[in-house]
Amino acid sequence: MKFATCTEDIEISGIRKCFEGAAPGSVNLGLGQPDFDTPDHIKKAAIKAIEKGITGYTPNCGVPDLRAALAEKFRKENGIECAAEEIMVTSGASEALFLIIAAMVDRGDEVLIGDPSFLSYAELTKLVGGKPVNVPLDENLRLSPQALEERISDKTKLIIVNSPSNPTGSVQTAEQMRAIAEIADDRDIAVLSDEVYEHFIYQGKHVSPGRFSDNVITVNAVSKTYAMTGWRLGYLVAKGCALEQLLKIHQYVQACASSISQMAALAAITGPQDCVFQMRDEFKSRRDLLVKGFREMGVDLVVPEGAFYLFPRVGDGDSVAAALGKAGVIVVPGSAFGPGGSEYIRLSYAAARPQLELALARMRDIL
Repeated sequence: MKFATCTEDIEISGIRKCFEGAAPGSVNLGLGQPDFDTPDHIKKAAIKAIEKGITGYTPNCGVPDLRAALAEKFRKENGIECAAEEIMVTSGASEALFLIIAAMVDRGDEVLIGDPSFLSYAELTKLVGGKPVNVPLDENLRLSPQALEERISDKTKLIIVNSPSNPTGSVQTAEQMRAIAEIADDRDIAVLSDEVYEHFIYQGKHVSPGRFSDNVITVNAVSKTYAMTGWRLGYLVAKGCALEQLLKIHQYVQACASSISQMAALAAITGPQDCVFQMRDEFKSRRDLLVKGFREMGVDLVVPEGAFYLFPRVGDGDSVAAALGKAGVIVVPGSAFGPGGSEYIRLSYAAARPQLELALARMRDIL
C-alpha cells in the first residue's frame, strides 16, 4: 500500500510519544486539557437540545444564533468589528487551523511560525505541501515582528501567531500585535491568530491582531475556556472573501459542527462567565506553585503570563523528559515544538494541586 509523500513526511504527535515508557502511576503533566468539568448550565443546554430533537445537520457555517453571539463576542472582547456572516463554527480549533492552512497555502509556499510553537502548525503546513519557516522567539519567548520581517520572502503566504502561547505561556504585547498586523497589510500576507487561551492571562493583556487588519483570520474555541475539549467546537472570523474559500473545504471534510455542541457553546458564550474566572484564578495559583518549586531547584525559566503551561530550560530536553518519565512524571520534550525548544520541557499545570506537588517531589532528584 502506497501513501502520499506529504503524509509520510509528517510525524506522529510528539505529545503522544512522550507517554511511551512512563512508569505506572505516573503524574501526567503532558496533556493540555483542563481538569475541570464542563459547567452545569452548559451541559444542561446540550441535554435540552437532545430532548428537543436538535440532532440533525445545521447550516454549514453554524447555527445562526451562535454565529450572532460569536460576532458580538468578537466585537466586545476582541475589538473585531464583524458580522455573523463572517463567522464559521468548526469541529474544534484544530479543524479551523487546517481549513485556513489548506485554503491559503499552495505547494512550495512558506508559512512563518514561532520556534518553538504548537506542533500542529508545522505538520499541517507540510501536509498541504507547504514549507514551515521557523522564526526564533525573543528572550521573553515572544514572536518578534522584526524577526518575522527578516524571514519574509516572495514565497511567504501566511504568518501564524499564538497568544497566549502553547507551549511557552508567553503573551504578545499590544505593540507586537499591531506591528504584525501592519506587516500583513504592507506585504499582503495573511495572519492566522490562534487565541484559544485568551481568557487565561495572569500578566499583561490579550490583544487580537484582527482588530488592526482585515488580513487576519482569528481562531478560537470553547475547548479550553469552558473545559469543553471533548465537545469539539471551535470557531473563526474571516473578512472579505476568505470565509467563502474556507467554506469550500469545510463543507466537504466536515459539513458542519455537532448540533448538540453548538447549542452547548451558545449557552457557554451567552451565559454566566464566573466559571471562566474561577478556572483562571486556580490556574494562576498552580502556576505560582510550580514556578516557586522550579526556582527552588535552580531551574531557568521565563514565568508564563498566560495559558497553563510551564516551559523551563533544562539542558537536553529529550533526555530530561525521558528520565522524568521513568521517575513517574510525564512531560513533553521541548523539541516536539520545534528545534528551538530542544533545551526545554513543557509541563501542563491543568492538573490538580496534589498531583503538581507530587510531581515536584519526584522531579527534585533529577532537576
